[in-house]
Amino acid sequence: MDYKWISDLLDKYWEGETTLEEEATLRDFFSVPHADLPEALQEAAPLFQYFKVEAAKEWEVPPVTLPVTTPVVKLSPLRHWMKYAAVALVAVGIGYALKQQQVRKQDAAIALRQQEMNDPQKALDETKKALQLLARNLNKGTAKMQKLAYFNEATSLVEGKND
Repeated sequence: MDYKWISDLLDKYWEGETTLEEEATLRDFFSVPHADLPEALQEAAPLFQYFKVEAAKEWEVPPVTLPVTTPVVKLSPLRHWMKYAAVALVAVGIGYALKQQQVRKQDAAIALRQQEMNDPQKALDETKKALQLLARNLNKGTAKMQKLAYFNEATSLVEGKND
């Protein structure tokens, strides 16, 4: 057999320059065992024998199964009763708050009308009480300010600032 031609084909195969027919020739050549095969060709023999064995294998492809789709269940509007109840509860709460605000305004207006003074002497007495309370609170603040003024005078003496 012409091993030179097979060797040239094998070199072209390793370079990636062979055609499909030339590769088929190499597979056919190496599929049959040769007793007097040169050393360079013996290295490639197991590779092509492996290709032949793998090509002969039957591959079983599992059948494709489509996923089972569950039907869409539409809920009736009454099934959302929690949403409707929450909206109604919020509306009732807002209405109650507005009603209470009006009641408070009315109560404040009634209390203001009851507090009006028709007697001038009673009005004078109430005004005196309010002014005495104001004077008492102002005197407390003035006493605190006198302590602060005393402290400022002592500070200025220590610093050497004499007026």
